[in-house]
Parts: sequence; C-alpha cells; structure tokens
Amino acid sequence: MNNNNKEVIRQLKALIMGGNAHATLHDALANIPENKLGLVPEHLPYSIWQLAEHIRICQWDILEFSKDAKHVSPDWPVGYWPVERAPENNAAWDKCVSQIKHDCLEFIGLLEQEGADLYTPFPWGDGQNLLREAMLIADHNSYHTGEIIVIRRMLGCWK
Repeated sequence: MNNNNKEVIRQLKALIMGGNAHATLHDALANIPENKLGLVPEHLPYSIWQLAEHIRICQWDILEFSKDAKHVSPDWPVGYWPVERAPENNAAWDKCVSQIKHDCLEFIGLLEQEGADLYTPFPWGDGQNLLREAMLIADHNSYHTGEIIVIRRMLGCWK
C-alpha cells in the first residue's frame, strides 16, 4: 500500500470514529438513563432508541454491501427504522450499541486489508466503492449523532 493510501485510510478511520470537531457516536450513546431511551420529545419524530437502531441497521447494511455482492438490503424505509420507540430491555440496548461498535470496527478492517482498493467501483451496485461507503458511514452516523445529542439535551441527560 502506498503512503497516500495509508494517509487516506488514516483520515477515513478518524472520520468514521468521529471526535474531530464534535462528540463521537460512542459518547452520544453512553450513559443514557434507560427511562429516556424511548421518549420522543414534542415535535420530533424519533426516540434515541429508534435513532440508534437506525444507525445500526444502516451501518450493517453498508458493511454487508461492501463485503458481499449477494447481500440484499432491507426495504426502504420500513426496513431501516424500528417501529418500537424503546428497546425491549436494557440487554437489547446494550446489544444495539455493541453491534454498532463491532460493525464499525469490521468496516475499518475492510479499509485496512492488505491491497484494499478504495477507488475501483464494486462489480455489484451502481458505482459505489470502498471510499464512498466509508464516507457514507461517517456522514450518516455524524448526522444522527447530532440528533441524538439534541434529544439528550431536550431530555436533560446530556453534559
């Protein structure tokens, strides 16, 4: 791998993991009181749980699409948004947060694979490549991280 690709990958990892100019997704999902996870503030469409599950589903879909030509994405939009406003229990919340972290690290593993090609479109899809999918994860997660923090502020559970 040439030095330019190493630097691009280093920057993509920083972008995906967040924290450069804003709070990380990990920070936004940490230490939320269980009784706040399913609350939907007035005039907003989603709870923290619904946003976290949406992030999990989308990131999983991007990861699987990037790895496997046979991957079938969920139907849009119903397959990307949970109906339930709250997790079934705290274990379901912990599983969601854990899966977000796991899938993020697995995607970074794709970037770090020896010979990873960031630029050539996948033979499947309609022009997507690993660079585009990395930026999509970073962009999507950052957008919803901001929403989670706003909801936490509205619910009085953000620093």
